[in-house]
Amino acid sequence: MKKKERAAGVLLHISSLPGKQGCGTLGEEARVFARWLSSAGMSYWQILPLHPVCSHFGFSPYASTSTFAGNEMLISLPELRKKDLLPADYEKDYASFKDSDFVNWESLERMKKPLLRYAADRFFTKADAVDQAGFAAFRDREKHWLEDYTLFSALADHFGGNDWTVWKKEIAARKPDAVGFWRRKLAGEIRVHEFTQFIFFSQWRSLKEYCHTLGIGLIGDMPMYVNLESADAWACPEIFQLGRVNQRPLAVAGVPPDYFSAVGQRWGNPLYRWFESNRLCPKTVSWWVGRLGHALSQCDLLRLDHFRAFASYYTIPAAAKTAVNGKWLPGPGKEFFQHLAKELGDLPFIAEDLGYITPDVESLRRELALPGMKILQFAFSENSAHPYLPHNYADPDWVVYTGTHDNDTSNGWFYGLARNDPARNFVIEYCGAPDEHEFHWRFIRLALASTAWLAIIPMQDVLGFGSELRMNTPGTVSGNWRWRLTGGRLQKPEADRLRSLCRVYGRLPAAENPGY
Repeated sequence: MKKKERAAGVLLHISSLPGKQGCGTLGEEARVFARWLSSAGMSYWQILPLHPVCSHFGFSPYASTSTFAGNEMLISLPELRKKDLLPADYEKDYASFKDSDFVNWESLERMKKPLLRYAADRFFTKADAVDQAGFAAFRDREKHWLEDYTLFSALADHFGGNDWTVWKKEIAARKPDAVGFWRRKLAGEIRVHEFTQFIFFSQWRSLKEYCHTLGIGLIGDMPMYVNLESADAWACPEIFQLGRVNQRPLAVAGVPPDYFSAVGQRWGNPLYRWFESNRLCPKTVSWWVGRLGHALSQCDLLRLDHFRAFASYYTIPAAAKTAVNGKWLPGPGKEFFQHLAKELGDLPFIAEDLGYITPDVESLRRELALPGMKILQFAFSENSAHPYLPHNYADPDWVVYTGTHDNDTSNGWFYGLARNDPARNFVIEYCGAPDEHEFHWRFIRLALASTAWLAIIPMQDVLGFGSELRMNTPGTVSGNWRWRLTGGRLQKPEADRLRSLCRVYGRLPAAENPGY
């Protein structure tokens, strides 16, 4: 599919799919949704990062223990049963799960991990030669990250936490003798983690191929920063700004004070060591080439979160409790992307250029010819000159969203505005007065009618949900990343309505829309 063809898609994370396994998975429920997207005239399915999640970071897919590994909680158990890797009565463990609007990640982990271990044990004793050969090929192909991740995960289980800086000194520092010792000692645990990654990526590849048969492209999501408590930082501390003795961050990531916060946001992630002797650090660039190459093999387009940090990034002293006293430093810029293009070829990126955007950020995006993002919920805070209002898009090189995973639902946002709020009156003037409880369709129409080449609609907006079913509330630490569809929500009327609007505004797939 050519990037410039007018198109539309839906934002829905895999964990939010319906089903009987506690959260959405890569199995049949994902294929059902892909068929629904096709019937709705969609060309893209956008997801959130697929990496492992953990309770320590609130199960956020943007705060993972690995930027390479897949989230084993998304593995489809029925698919394992089909391969005779689970007992016939495995579903009894899920009898307590109710058809809920929210994922209970804690309970899901307790129930699913033993089943995955059972499947791993059975795989290594019962799997046929073809499956074993596939596993061996996967280990060889992905060893550049798999060896570190599986050992890290086994060590974290053994030591009771992901903070590698407090593990035994020799293995924290990855002394060769210690690495060899722990690989032997934890060989069984490592093998289980290798198995779950093999299964995850096998199921993901199968789903991707199925989506392609329906003409559905997949849009992935790449967080800018990684956690200190991750396999990435443990395996490659030299690419981060860490102290040589204690391996703790010298400075951390965040954003300065703005309209939303008087003290800014202190994210706490370690910063990259972008430069060495006034030149790009080869090790850092090499790591990013591997990371992005891996990510691009999993999707068709890739959203680069916090794109502005490639132009200039905000650095906060590690000891600071807020982001007030940070400063901006130059990022790797155009030269970095030239290295990427040389190694990876075409770079099908979407630049998440939201927030505090300066001319250097916009200049970099345009030099790289990357589409940026426009969020309709942010468009009505000023006046008719706001750059997110569709009539101000000077060119089609944009991806327009009614809202993102960080926004309220569109109905929650609009109906939450006070009657005398100028923004509410402006919305009505711009979009027209909505029918009762149907503001979301006004906003969807506005996005699809825009000149932006791609329009993405969160699934909550398609279904007209309120604030209680939003995915994430930035600045809060609990209750996020849990929303999911319940059974029966995927209906034909919503698909038909989306398809009709895509036909009107020239966003149906090219084969069905020859005028574009």
